[in-house]
Amino acid sequence: MMSRVDRYKHIHDKSKPLEDNKGFSPRKEKESKDATDEPRKSYYKEPVSEQEPEKDPISEPLEAAGDQQNPKKSKKEKKPKKQRGKRRFSWPKRIALFFVLLIVLAVGFFFKGKSYAENDKSLPKETIETFNGVKSSNGANNILILGSDTRGEDAGRADTIMVLQLDGPSKKPKLISFMRDTFVDIPGYDANKINSAYALGGADLVRQTLAENFNIQCRYYAKVDFQSFEKIVDSMFPSGVKIDAEKDLNLDGVDIAKGMQKMDGHTLLQYSRFRMDEQGDFGRVRRQQQVMSAVMSQLKNPLALIRTPESLGRLVGYMSTDIPTTFMLKNGPSLLLKGSGGIERLTVPVDDSWSYGDSAYAGSILQIDDMSMNQSAIQNFLGQ
Repeated sequence: MMSRVDRYKHIHDKSKPLEDNKGFSPRKEKESKDATDEPRKSYYKEPVSEQEPEKDPISEPLEAAGDQQNPKKSKKEKKPKKQRGKRRFSWPKRIALFFVLLIVLAVGFFFKGKSYAENDKSLPKETIETFNGVKSSNGANNILILGSDTRGEDAGRADTIMVLQLDGPSKKPKLISFMRDTFVDIPGYDANKINSAYALGGADLVRQTLAENFNIQCRYYAKVDFQSFEKIVDSMFPSGVKIDAEKDLNLDGVDIAKGMQKMDGHTLLQYSRFRMDEQGDFGRVRRQQQVMSAVMSQLKNPLALIRTPESLGRLVGYMSTDIPTTFMLKNGPSLLLKGSGGIERLTVPVDDSWSYGDSAYAGSILQIDDMSMNQSAIQNFLGQ
């Protein structure tokens, strides 16, 4: 029987002697192996930051070459600057937008007032007349303004005859008033008072009469009924127009005391129409001009300016006129701005050029003794 020692003898024979393993160190063994073997692949990747994206090994050499050719560009790309967000609307744009909105609102209120007047059945509807207007030699578009009353003995006659110039050489509003009793030649008819021209041939015959006697051309016309005037003033100045009445007056049941006061549309109309005193038509024309100056000067009031576009629309809707809307919108602001400082005025016939007279069929008249003097005064006034 084999002994226990002999049973494991072959195992001991295969094992190495201790002398062969002398100097063995596990750490040194590992370091030497790492030095000789190929580097191990790492499956852990560093996190990529948002500002520095992972570079492509293929495109990296190309980018480096581009940076060498354009070093300034590479610096900018390497250090990008944050761009500030641009303002959507700069102040100039905001101001321009504000004025555009004001214009749009003004136009809207203009047509609102115009529509209101055209549909107002309390007043007779005015029809547009045939008017063969002519532009002035200096390029201005003079406007013939006619005021009439559809009631009473003067019905059908022009109680007020004026010429308004807005776009003349001086660029200032200018107003010429003609005495209605002025005795003049009327084309196609016998000589008569100038206000008879409207009864004989309408606005166009008045235009021809002014051109023949005073060498003044009118491009457009505007005829306003006195009842419409009252409504227009009340809509523009609800609290009245401030004016300094030159004397105590009474007309059509309205008592007016001398001095500063506020007049509504009806009172203001009676004040401008009164002529039953020693000055007659001269005093009336002067008061008409005073009324227009008072109205224009008070348009600079912010509240009046807000109401002006609608009131102007009502004026156009109530009156008979051939003035284009584009002309009103273009020259209206200029009239408001420059007219608030006053309107330059002239009365015809001018001083020292006329005398009182009588006509067998026209009654008391203003006889013009020096027509050329009046023509020259008109041309110089309008800058022609």
